[in-house]
Amino acid sequence: MHILSRMNYPALIKPVVKRLVCALLCLHTGLAVAGETSDPFGTEALLPPKPALRLSGAIGDPCAQAMPNGALNLLDVVNLALCNNPQTREVWASARAQAAQVGVSKASYLPSPNLTASGSRSRVDAAPNVYQRSIGLSLSYLLYDFGGRAANLESARQLLNAATATQDSTVQTVFLSAVQAFYQTQATLAALDAARESERAAKESFAAAEARYLIGSATPADKLQAQTAYSQATLNRITADGNMKNSKGTLANMLGLDANRNVALISASGFSAKQNSFTTSQHNPLKLDVATGSAANHPVDPEKDAGYADKMETEALKISERDVAALIEEARQRRPDLYAAAMQVKAAEANVDAARAAGKPTISLTASTNQSSSAGVTSRGSSAGVTLNVPIFSGFAPTYRIRAAEAQVETRNAQLERLRLQVALDVWTAYQNLTTATQSLRSTADLLSSAEQSERVSLGRYKAGVGSMLDVLNAQSALASARQQRIQSTFNWNINRATLAQAMGNLNADLLQALPDSSNQPGTSTQQKKSPP
Repeated sequence: MHILSRMNYPALIKPVVKRLVCALLCLHTGLAVAGETSDPFGTEALLPPKPALRLSGAIGDPCAQAMPNGALNLLDVVNLALCNNPQTREVWASARAQAAQVGVSKASYLPSPNLTASGSRSRVDAAPNVYQRSIGLSLSYLLYDFGGRAANLESARQLLNAATATQDSTVQTVFLSAVQAFYQTQATLAALDAARESERAAKESFAAAEARYLIGSATPADKLQAQTAYSQATLNRITADGNMKNSKGTLANMLGLDANRNVALISASGFSAKQNSFTTSQHNPLKLDVATGSAANHPVDPEKDAGYADKMETEALKISERDVAALIEEARQRRPDLYAAAMQVKAAEANVDAARAAGKPTISLTASTNQSSSAGVTSRGSSAGVTLNVPIFSGFAPTYRIRAAEAQVETRNAQLERLRLQVALDVWTAYQNLTTATQSLRSTADLLSSAEQSERVSLGRYKAGVGSMLDVLNAQSALASARQQRIQSTFNWNINRATLAQAMGNLNADLLQALPDSSNQPGTSTQQKKSPP
């Protein structure tokens, strides 16, 4: 506008040009702002929901604040992880970016108008000033390009499908990691309780040995052995306390918090140092359907169904290789990462079509109109026509672009096949681990019961003066080991159920409802148990 103001246009022409240029600049600015803030092609509607669950039993709205008040159960932990973990935000942003690429590809189907305007003043020696101005409007519209636009759009759509499936896969990965972190923390808390119980028992044995030593009915060796065992139990308790703090830090990190942030959890009934509290779950435990790898619709109470682990073991041992094959095939239909890989193959195939079309002719519609003025003479013109663009030679670049695109298809197919095999291995490994964990669950219950009885008998005999300190120490060591194995088997059983569901591509809110401590335990205050809005 400053340049135009310095030109001495005729009185009638100059205001018209000014107004026209201002109007066009305003139009351009408005279109630019609208293009940045709007979604004319509706690509946002192609996106999946944000990776956050609204599960029954969660404390408030898990995405509304950094940390809800009160102790967290499994549902709350998974919700917070999906809301706050950077991995879920990363894949959501990637999906949005790919959705925008679909819009970019659709834009090639629209015409491209362009406005040009210029003004100048020239002077040669003593000659008078010569003013020149011009304004023009042109339009170009691609009519046909042998499928290049369609191939690019198809590639963008398939990549969006892949990004959506990748988000689903990442959500399941974060889901499983949150479940693992929750149960790992519960296991280390139970291990700390078990270590404290072992320390208490060792202290009691030391006191008994010292009492017998003082009255002369025990040797110094008995006292020293008991003292050594007590010191070792104290060291084990200190180690267990460190492991518990590390697991809490890992859990906080999974929730998108600093590792030093304390996270309070609802006590899991399946993890306890006392034998009578060692149940697979006292609240809505999972009954796995080996035919589908998913949870049954009705829960099983192991307190009422004492033979549940035996039934699971028998059922698992009877499964045939054909049943496992059915699980693998179902997993290949469900797994989002496998679907994402298949979409990557389709996108690569579309890129081959686009590369082939890039070297072929194009047909475009062109139109233009302009007005120019120089030395007081005004001229106007317009044109319209069809343009055929035929590339003659591009240095063999199109040939190698096609070869590169075809090689990319082979790469994607190989990745797809590798992932298909990995899915089979994941299902097989997860199922076998669950079978082993189910068998171990029953065995460790028997082991713990026997170890507790042995420890009580040995300590009683020693206090009565008829047993040896070595028998007591051996029994206490066996009991401490049995407690740790029971805790580990309970942890493995819960985790392996979730791992099998994830390997099947079926890790979702239904599984959370079936896992232990997915909602508040009976007797928990109503202030802690709230429904999401």
